[in-house]
Amino acid sequence: MMPPGRTPDLSEEDDPVATMEDFEKLDIRVGRVIEAEDFPEARKPAYKLTIDFGPEVGLKRSAAQITDHYTKEELRGRLVLGVVNFPPRRIGPFLSEVLTLGVPDAEGRVVLATPDAREAVVGGRLF
Repeated sequence: MMPPGRTPDLSEEDDPVATMEDFEKLDIRVGRVIEAEDFPEARKPAYKLTIDFGPEVGLKRSAAQITDHYTKEELRGRLVLGVVNFPPRRIGPFLSEVLTLGVPDAEGRVVLATPDAREAVVGGRLF
């Protein structure tokens, strides 16, 4: 039996720590939302986004559950961060090509993770 206040040692396969090499595998880029459309087929309210990730990556599509905080009009032209090297994921009839990054608010609704500076370059890679 484990003494109070102690946690068991984690085996390597249970280790939640990511290495720098794991992080470097992710290709996280700055993108500009070009279009935001309703996604009525989604189980939870969401938008279908078209995002420009610059000349190296190009236009990509993403489904994002961000309807609580943003209107389609507010999203157009907004800078976002997205993981561009995950495999595409089918969400109902829609193929989401990138993961648009967000964080929860106090109620657990998604708020976009966005570059702080408007000068951030579209297509710029997070490092």
